[in-house]
Amino acid sequence: QVQLVESGGGSVQAGESLRLSCTSNISRNRTVCMAWFRQPPGKEREAVALFPSDGSSSLAHFVQGRATISKDNVRNSLYLNINSLKPEDTAMYYCAARFGWCSWYNHVYDYWGQGTQVTVAS
Repeated sequence: QVQLVESGGGSVQAGESLRLSCTSNISRNRTVCMAWFRQPPGKEREAVALFPSDGSSSLAHFVQGRATISKDNVRNSLYLNINSLKPEDTAMYYCAARFGWCSWYNHVYDYWGQGTQVTVAS
């Protein structure tokens, strides 16, 4: 009964920033990979960031240098902050989870949130 809830999306202008949040009900004593994916209209779903339970993290090349990922252990929330947003960042952003190791492939993730829409104008 894993549940993931995303928030923080919206419509912004190019150059602005957003912080996306993913709150889960997954117990902290479980080995789990949390991840952010995005799916632009008409395109394949692609990984944005990976956050294994060992505390490390990985960012996709297209957000490196302008994105950070962090965890609030008290609120059990995962955050993705993206600065200098570009029109090509426009996509539905999803929080995903799987038990075990992380992967860049979306099909291995068993649990998904409903998504939060990010639209970047100009």
